[in-house]
Amino acid sequence: MHTTVCPLFERLQSRRGFLGRAGVVWAAGMLAGQGGRLPRLGAAEAASKAVVGSNIYGWSQYAQRDHKPLDVPGVISALRDAGYDYLENSMDRTDPENNVRFAEQLTRKGLKPVSLYTGARLHEAGKADDEVGHLLDTARVCRQAGFTVISCNPDPIGREKTEAELETQVKALVALGEGLNRLGMRLAVHHHLPEMASRGREFHYNFRHSRPDVVGFCYDVHWVWRGGIPPLDVLKAYGNRVVTWHLRQSRNGVWTEALEDGDIDFKAVAHYAQTHQLPRRFTVELALEHGTRITRSAAENHRLSREFVRRVFHV
Repeated sequence: MHTTVCPLFERLQSRRGFLGRAGVVWAAGMLAGQGGRLPRLGAAEAASKAVVGSNIYGWSQYAQRDHKPLDVPGVISALRDAGYDYLENSMDRTDPENNVRFAEQLTRKGLKPVSLYTGARLHEAGKADDEVGHLLDTARVCRQAGFTVISCNPDPIGREKTEAELETQVKALVALGEGLNRLGMRLAVHHHLPEMASRGREFHYNFRHSRPDVVGFCYDVHWVWRGGIPPLDVLKAYGNRVVTWHLRQSRNGVWTEALEDGDIDFKAVAHYAQTHQLPRRFTVELALEHGTRITRSAAENHRLSREFVRRVFHV
């Protein structure tokens, strides 16, 4: 990768272009009817070595704010110096070899390839199979480069998806998860606010119609909280699916510049994760929104956030 703004950076911006500030009201007892507990993920994954990384999105926001190109090698160096293990980038599906080059950038500076983020248009009958095939072709290259997790957020479409569209989407997620498993990788479904509409209808549908060993969970704690779901409630319902985490904090509903005490009780979340031996791939995803008070550099905020993860999650 180069130090100039690239298509990956542009996709990172569009990735959240649809996100609003409005929350979704959570109906009391929504999680109560989940039925019996599903089997937990394999003990080997749960006991795997803990790693702490950062997602590139927040770094891209700081670069945009400062009217500078995104310096990926500089970001990797800053993360290494702050004690991180990896950087999560967007998966390049246009030129899969760019993912190989990104992995090489990480390893040259002492970090490791762990996870990549992607969107996917999976709800269209007659097209979803091709989308899954393309994702798996790219994932095969990524696996050879050392990546083990694909965090996938099915594309929102500006309205709630129909029952038929959700059925098509979950079949595609199952096919994608099974294909990734065959490659020695894991699928981790991510979420933003659109999936939380109508009391989390799409969010729940993806999980209620699939097996946890096939369709895993990228648990973005803050988007769950902002969507109106108590973080511990969703862990009780879907903690057995957790593959990886995204960590962000807010105070009075506004994103903070670093992880700290705030709206989310991360100590309780960490206690649950430790008690239930959930997988420990923690991705710090700092981000800026209207009202976020910036007092420090991106590097310093990530250093402080790394200390927070060490202190609270004991990693």
